[in-house]
Amino acid sequence: MKRCVRISALVALSLLNSTALMPTGAVAQTPAAKAAPSVTAYEKAIGLREAWSGLTRDIAEPAQWLEGTQTFIYRKTVAGGFQFIRMDAATGHKQVAFDHDRLAAAFNAAAGTAFSGLTLPFTPPFSMTQFSDGGQKVAIRWDEAMWSCDLVAYLCEKTVDRRQDRGFSGVVRDLRSPADNTPKPSPDGQWLAFVEGFNLVIRPGAGGETIRLSTDGSQGQFYDPESIQWSPDSQKIVAYRVQPGFRREVVRVISSPPDQVQPKVDTQLYVKPGDPIDIDRPVLFEVRTRRQIEIATDLFPNPLSLSHLSWRKDSRGLRFEYDQRGHQIYRLIEADAATGRTRVVAEDRSDTFINSYSRRFSYDVGGEGRELIWMSERDGWNHLYLYDAMTGQVKTQITKGEYVVRQVLKVDDKARQIYFAANGRRKGEDPYFQHYYRVDFDGRNLTPLTTAPAYHDVSVSSDMQYYTDTYSRVDLPNVMELRRVADRSLVTTVENGDISRLTAAGFKPPEVFTAKGRDGKTDIWGVIVRPTNFDPNTKYPVIENIYAGPHSSFVPKTFWPFGPHSSGDKVIGMQSLANMGFIVVQIDGMGTLNRSKAFHDVAWQNLQDAGFPDRIAWHRAVAARYPYYDISRVGIYGGSAGGQNTLSALEEYPDFYKAGVAYAGCYDNRMDKIDWNEAWMGWPVDASYARASGVENAHKLKGDLLLVVGELDMNVDPASTLQVVNALIKSRKDFDLIVAPNEGHGALRNTGDVNYGLRRQYDFFIRHLQGEATPAWNARPDTLPKTK
Repeated sequence: MKRCVRISALVALSLLNSTALMPTGAVAQTPAAKAAPSVTAYEKAIGLREAWSGLTRDIAEPAQWLEGTQTFIYRKTVAGGFQFIRMDAATGHKQVAFDHDRLAAAFNAAAGTAFSGLTLPFTPPFSMTQFSDGGQKVAIRWDEAMWSCDLVAYLCEKTVDRRQDRGFSGVVRDLRSPADNTPKPSPDGQWLAFVEGFNLVIRPGAGGETIRLSTDGSQGQFYDPESIQWSPDSQKIVAYRVQPGFRREVVRVISSPPDQVQPKVDTQLYVKPGDPIDIDRPVLFEVRTRRQIEIATDLFPNPLSLSHLSWRKDSRGLRFEYDQRGHQIYRLIEADAATGRTRVVAEDRSDTFINSYSRRFSYDVGGEGRELIWMSERDGWNHLYLYDAMTGQVKTQITKGEYVVRQVLKVDDKARQIYFAANGRRKGEDPYFQHYYRVDFDGRNLTPLTTAPAYHDVSVSSDMQYYTDTYSRVDLPNVMELRRVADRSLVTTVENGDISRLTAAGFKPPEVFTAKGRDGKTDIWGVIVRPTNFDPNTKYPVIENIYAGPHSSFVPKTFWPFGPHSSGDKVIGMQSLANMGFIVVQIDGMGTLNRSKAFHDVAWQNLQDAGFPDRIAWHRAVAARYPYYDISRVGIYGGSAGGQNTLSALEEYPDFYKAGVAYAGCYDNRMDKIDWNEAWMGWPVDASYARASGVENAHKLKGDLLLVVGELDMNVDPASTLQVVNALIKSRKDFDLIVAPNEGHGALRNTGDVNYGLRRQYDFFIRHLQGEATPAWNARPDTLPKTK
């Protein structure tokens, strides 16, 4: 996938209402409302992140252990930015992990940037940063690219992310980008295997003639060299034979390139729901006889994807996972190496969807192929099961109860124990708080590794002697502790976050609020952010920050200024917006992840729902408690899936949501990438896609709408926004539109001129929810903060 050129220049196209100070339908100011914010208020709100960013100390992000050592590295806040610390668990010795200034100079030289040692672009979460070679190398993701830095020579370079060569989703290979055809040696070193002329071939390792194993390869049915796998005994070899799918391309115009006057064209391989995809079929060969062994396909007839091929240690069988297109069957399949016959080792079925998008786990215990740990939602909650992999029968359900296993941290084959994260098990706590546990393979001796009522991140040393526990809440700054695995005893408190300066500057944590959802029984969780100069005697309009993607949950649970999982910029953005005279909230409604299967299933072929019945019930409950919470003036904003949700709010619930700002939305799921959309909307493409479409429902719009899109969005086809525009015009609807040239998916949110975007968003909500005129910006000197 080609990376687009971006520049800071911005051209904004505003349609219809954009110049009106009091548009038709604007809400009149109530007697209790405050006057419109001043230019100074805009400056303070837009500058809030910069003003607050240096005020915390020792806010530590989760640690990363160096493989084969008892040493870990973590990042924490210090005066002026961030610093990486290296600590030896055995001795307690701490030191700076590397020369920050030298690394900044090296990165700047490679990337043409101007970072300082304390502002290195190690974007949270810290999990995007990977240390290797004992801490002598680090890989980071920045500006949609991977970078590798040597911490001895202090040299950095951009690395090739081969995953992008498979198109956006990986289900259609980009045949214009050559596959890695490096010959793969057999375990005994006797042979090299590779692809030649679309066919699988081998050659003696010591040199000699090439021997063709397959003869059925062609341009329309080729062998994938990256899939080649030798059996451990070197007697057999397997690879995927591929029937290529449809090469759909999205074409974008780079309207304002920095190096020439005339526009340029950018093309991207981009597979959409319903498109024909690559069909992979495993093909097995016996090396000595050159015999091709057919593998029966009846157990995987319609794959969206087949996983990496893997052999049993005894070479008697090979395994792969099958995700049926439509996500309603998921299987682990074993093929007999002698006959090619297949059997199901483990399987899940669902009438809605199996969440293979963001939550699957299977583990071959000891690599012997005899036992299997399998993750499943079959009992209505995400849990772990121990299988007899030889018979395909469940031996025991390892975890059970009304809680969710979120991830497996470590499997200890020798001790027959599993270390895992889960939420919802501790009664009386926020059910989204993540805790860690250890349990035996037979489900006995379930032992908590974390106890503080907070959201936890645990990382374990490779020798299983120590673990770090980093925890926080929205009202509790990060604490990092070092503990022993054996007895969970505390070794030391590594860091304890200090927010005294932040509190002195006016920070107050969001309020956590719960209310019953649409069924009158299920608790719906959210947060409330009030202005720093909050006056309980003032009636405030309400704005909801929405993201209802079914792949996760999104309400902050950690300490939100720059916390590891809390999207600090997003929540500081909520505070900035609140300071313009609003109450800003975020809610997780039904259809999102990390609750029961039934809670999640609300999203099935129903993305237009976005949990709105739960959200509206939550809003009404807040208004019933707080008289200053004015639900006659509710706005909404969001980006990507949140942009789609924003438009759905104005179309499906126009009597409640009055105004919305939608960024880069995937407004019609037929227009967006295949993997995310088929995961929740299913396959084949049916009437449910049309029902969820913001384009098809454009005629329902009643409130005020601002659409924002980057013309070079590589995540969501920007045509999706323009199709909404087309439908709105045909329906004679008024709306505003900003098209940001040379900007991508984060247009006016986290790329380009962010502060311009903030000002336009503030203007929009002030006009339409407060009913106030905004400053005549074009007649003023450009005094607002610039994006750095």
